[in-house]
Amino acid sequence: MVVVERGDGLRCSWLGVIGVGELREVAAPFVVPGPSGVAIRTRLKGLTPEEDKVLRAVGAHLGALASRDLKRRCMDGLEHSTDTWAERKRALTEESSSRWAGSITKATHDQWALSRRAQLAHIQGLEAGIETIEHRLSLPVGEKGTKRAPGGYRTRQEWFAKTRRLHVLADRLTAERADREAGRVRVVRGGKKQARGRHRLEAAQLTEAEWRQRWEASRWFLQADGESGKRFGNETIRVTPDGEVSIKLPAPLAHLANSRHGRYALTQTVVFRHRGEEWADRVSANRAVAYRIHLDVERGRWYLTASWTIPPALTVPLSGARRGGLIGVDTNADHLAAWRLDEHGNPCGEPRRFSFDLDGPASYRDAQVRHALIRLLHWAARHGLNIAIEDLDFGAEKTREKHGRRKRFRKLISGVPVSKLRARLVGMAAELGITIVAVDPAYTSQWGAQHWQKPLTSTKRATTRHHAASVAIGRRALGHRIRRRTAPPRTHQSDGCGHRTAQAGHGVRRREESRPRIPGPRTRSDGAGCGVKTADQRAQHRSGHAAEHGFWQQDPLPLSL
Repeated sequence: MVVVERGDGLRCSWLGVIGVGELREVAAPFVVPGPSGVAIRTRLKGLTPEEDKVLRAVGAHLGALASRDLKRRCMDGLEHSTDTWAERKRALTEESSSRWAGSITKATHDQWALSRRAQLAHIQGLEAGIETIEHRLSLPVGEKGTKRAPGGYRTRQEWFAKTRRLHVLADRLTAERADREAGRVRVVRGGKKQARGRHRLEAAQLTEAEWRQRWEASRWFLQADGESGKRFGNETIRVTPDGEVSIKLPAPLAHLANSRHGRYALTQTVVFRHRGEEWADRVSANRAVAYRIHLDVERGRWYLTASWTIPPALTVPLSGARRGGLIGVDTNADHLAAWRLDEHGNPCGEPRRFSFDLDGPASYRDAQVRHALIRLLHWAARHGLNIAIEDLDFGAEKTREKHGRRKRFRKLISGVPVSKLRARLVGMAAELGITIVAVDPAYTSQWGAQHWQKPLTSTKRATTRHHAASVAIGRRALGHRIRRRTAPPRTHQSDGCGHRTAQAGHGVRRREESRPRIPGPRTRSDGAGCGVKTADQRAQHRSGHAAEHGFWQQDPLPLSL
């Protein structure tokens, strides 16, 4: 689960330029539930050539139906209704089955909704770019900007080029708004990246046949939604508790069936290594489980993915998450900087750094992120603490209109795996029973370096800016101010130049009394229980007290005979 803490008061905007001196109101804390679903995957091993042929035929047939259904849904636009949906489903049922038709239409609706959200995000990005260009064009050439507002363009040539780009962005914005009002979306089954790879075969080091094989496999459709109360939780793709896999064949391919009721059963069984017992309990109780079969063309392997929904985890109040302290974590492009804080906001122990490498294929990057997160979570579990992390979102921060020539910074923030870290951290922390406290990211790096980097630096430890930011994140999550307490006067560290910040106020009771007795030795040479009582003045070796008149005290010499 995620507890989002954004503090109280006003701070500068994180996702937009407001103006010099203006601050924004930070939202109140809110609790976000943990993961609501589970997905596990295993490999379909030992497939015969006949089984491979059947899976390819079923995937290609259903993929063609899914492409046709998506085209018709895009043509309906905003005029979609339950009647049009029912008509589409009846047409698909004739060429497959009612359950396959339901899975195809559901996937079509999800794809169309995703395209609409992406279209809205694109429109918002164009509006932000146009606003930034118009602001900079309104300023004189060469005028310097501030920390919160960009200045004018450097040269007349750049100013002229940006005027042309402004017209280009305005035309794109007009076209996108017209498409959104009309309900038009542009979506490619299989992915735009895969489609454009056809024109860059040499850069991808692929032949046309290899690209064609990947393109067709990405457009296949072999997934079925679960049904509670049905046998083993799914009538279309059925997996028994013993691992036997069978598929309900579409009507045109019913002649390929090798089992009763038009089903095709695989000879080899499957085993789910991760969450296998939980999956077996669900299918034994006939609870809904969705399945997806896909082919990894590069490796030539078939995989089976099982997924189901889980009830949201019980929420923990913010006071409970803060109990005992937190671990502040600063997210960076190549590592996680962490520091442990007690409940009063004081750094404890040594800072930690969990590095990861994001250069390589997607599978390698994902493994690096998971490895860094599991080390962080295990460290937090050893100390019995929860984790505080920034609620980052660079969706509007990495445009070239906002940062201009700062290509290195744009590359830096584009490389931070924000969404992947958020999804992975929430799911993995829920398994270990660790609460994630997310805070507003405004000024954590700047204020952390200003107030904590130098005090935490010593001859044996060089505190980085990122570790100082982790302290700021932890203090904000604990409800404390990031700024450190004001130190006593530098002149003589006494009350000569003002009251100490740690001094008890006038209204504090018993402030003039002596400090309480602390059990144990006072020095290394003093044994346990032998210390002198600080509150008992008679026990001190001072003049005029009974402690000086013991039997060992020498009598004074007489002054006269």
